[in-house]
Amino acid sequence: MIPALLPTYARAPMTFVKGEGSWLIEADGRRFLDLGAGIAVNALGHAHPALVKALTDQAGALWHTSNLYQIPQQQALAEKLIEHTFADTAFFTNSGTEACELAVKMARKYWYDKGQPERTDIIAFSGSFHGRSSAGIAAAGSEKMTKGFGPLLPGFVHVDFGDHDALHAAITDTTGAILIEPVQGEGGIRTVPDQCLKGVRDLCDEHGILLIFDEVQCGVARTGKLFAHEWAGIAPDIIMVAKGIGGGFPLGAVLATENAASGMTAGTHGSTYGGNPLGCAVGCAVMDHVTDPAFLAEVNRKAALMRQKLEGLVAAHPDVFDSVRGTGLMMGLKCKAANTDVVTAGYGALVITVPAADNVIRLLPPLTISDDELAEAIDRLDAAATSLAAA
Repeated sequence: MIPALLPTYARAPMTFVKGEGSWLIEADGRRFLDLGAGIAVNALGHAHPALVKALTDQAGALWHTSNLYQIPQQQALAEKLIEHTFADTAFFTNSGTEACELAVKMARKYWYDKGQPERTDIIAFSGSFHGRSSAGIAAAGSEKMTKGFGPLLPGFVHVDFGDHDALHAAITDTTGAILIEPVQGEGGIRTVPDQCLKGVRDLCDEHGILLIFDEVQCGVARTGKLFAHEWAGIAPDIIMVAKGIGGGFPLGAVLATENAASGMTAGTHGSTYGGNPLGCAVGCAVMDHVTDPAFLAEVNRKAALMRQKLEGLVAAHPDVFDSVRGTGLMMGLKCKAANTDVVTAGYGALVITVPAADNVIRLLPPLTISDDELAEAIDRLDAAATSLAAA
């Protein structure tokens, strides 16, 4: 008999009932140090006072009207995002998956309106993750996500991660865009070097095609800048945003230049819930924090401290860990032991991590984590590794 919840997740045997900053409290009272942050969602930690106030104040006024009418909170959030990014315009969604759908539509509609409807191909990369929708799984192209769900949405060309020659060779007269994560999350915390991101931007400019960044996981101050591509000193034409932008409230966005968004006129796209007053009120509060230079400086300082401590952890447990990877507070531990065993051992040590591809565990703590909590996190990871080695 099928359970009440569709069994698409192999859920861990914990039931969290409360969150406080960097901590999750289980129903039995145990306190777990959260280095997953809901998969990089709880950027400001659990129950951040400013987010709680923004949500409750708005909840007491107005929840939903639909996009048939003006939404002041949505306009305010769009203006904040445009002020701090390359973008000229924004559309709000409920998730990163929905942002992917719009980014694909926007790129294809751009070329259709330019009189080149054949330019529908979008180049994407092995190890990528762009959500679970038809467009998202087609863009990623991995057998694990696509098996049994055919026919897949056509028009995606896949190139091996880091293969520059293959990327150049993949561009044809039907190429409309390149879609890339500056830091792959699900793919194992694989960072695209700054010079490579610059090279992709140059390649798009050379061939007159659009550049789409997926910063659903690596954006919103996760790497120490508002968006990860800023480290390379370049900008995309379109960017997918979600996770951290809502601080735990379901919220996503597509940001774009005026040129890239030129095909998206009235009636070409919509969302019943996207950009509702509740989500956008919270998003505005998140933006007020993550755009503060002092906040970003703290993320970078803590990232350097965390990396130093993780390098020591790897050195102390060479049979369990291989290396540290990542940037900002988006880090990974490449494991020698099975990464799922390391995650499970972490549960025993009351620390939450997230598995990823390439036998990596992801460390995505709230950006507000304290130095003492970072030290405690390393102690708990050390205990997990010790218990695993002794097993």
